[in-house]
Amino acid sequence: MSTPITPFTKAQLLPQEEMLEVLKSKSELFIGIPKETSYQEKRVCLTPDAVAAITAHGHRVLVESEAGLGANFSDKDYSEAGAEITQDTAKVFGCPMLLKVEPPSLTELELINPQTIIISALQLKTQEKKYFETLAAKRITAIAFEFIRDEDGTFPAVRTLSEIAGTASILIAAELLTNSKSGNGLMFGNISGVPPIEVVILGAGTVGEYAARSATGLGANVKVFDNSITKLRCLQTNIGKQLYTSTVQPKNLIKALRRCDVVIGAVRGKNRSPIMVTEPMVENMKKGAVVIDVSIDMGGCFETSEVTNHDNPTFVKNGVIHYCVPNIPARYSRTSSVSISNIFTPYLLKIGEAGGLENSLRFDRGLKNGLYFYHGVLTNKSVADWFGLSYSDINLLIF
Repeated sequence: MSTPITPFTKAQLLPQEEMLEVLKSKSELFIGIPKETSYQEKRVCLTPDAVAAITAHGHRVLVESEAGLGANFSDKDYSEAGAEITQDTAKVFGCPMLLKVEPPSLTELELINPQTIIISALQLKTQEKKYFETLAAKRITAIAFEFIRDEDGTFPAVRTLSEIAGTASILIAAELLTNSKSGNGLMFGNISGVPPIEVVILGAGTVGEYAARSATGLGANVKVFDNSITKLRCLQTNIGKQLYTSTVQPKNLIKALRRCDVVIGAVRGKNRSPIMVTEPMVENMKKGAVVIDVSIDMGGCFETSEVTNHDNPTFVKNGVIHYCVPNIPARYSRTSSVSISNIFTPYLLKIGEAGGLENSLRFDRGLKNGLYFYHGVLTNKSVADWFGLSYSDINLLIF
């Protein structure tokens, strides 16, 4: 009689001792903050106050010289907060953990060591396939901060930058309406005896809500258009004031655009923002009216929109002033830096307390949602679908 074939040895089939999980001890992080090299990017990931909190927990932070200058943080501020300062870019990129606002360029990826952890924006629409192939070759672990979810399921980084963009859109519009900017010489503010400015907002998301909040605070008449009744209801509840709200009915929208002084475009789409305002609709607007297309980073929701930059932010088309800068929060670099830093800091301290990123990912579903590369393995389905790459579910890699 032959012996039955079994995948286990006799020793493995014997009763084993119970193995209890041993909590990992705290790990010391070594974080590199390089200077941003992207065009007109002046933000920085960590403020000196955040660096002070991180170094107080026993972690090291290496900051490239002048990394915070665009946001008015000096090397001295970082040095006094406990950071190490260096002028050697390669040394910063050699750190085991890197923090960036913009994703690293292909040139910068060459400086990064294998097995490095990168936390930055991903900006999927601007990337090339080679970028992901380089990450895979270097076995990088990468987290996109715009994909990180909060406890309530929201995206904190996207929301905070949308709040800034929404508020800024009204401040920019107020500036462009002045005589010094070739505007109609109109002023936001409910001046006694003077009809208030008419503002139309397309989209009732976070950008639309904060634009409406700022415009009503300055005394303007605000009209909000969105096809989601739920979003319109939430916007009114959050602002605490009854506003003119409407679904996107062409007749109502054309009438509102003809009378308004400012239009804010804040409509998002899955791949591209839908065109909600055609060129003939812009032609019928008041001469000197202002269009702020906050959706321009996703193609724009005005047919007449063209990408501009912070140096030359506006152009005039059909007598209407257009402002189409994709990166509005970078205009307010210090406020944006503080906002981003407030999101990063608790996560970094949590990672240190948990004994490293791997343990933190195991228990923090929100952080795990931001992961798109794990030791060189692509774990994000959206990226895989966009570039035709293979991916693995992160839950099969981390137990």
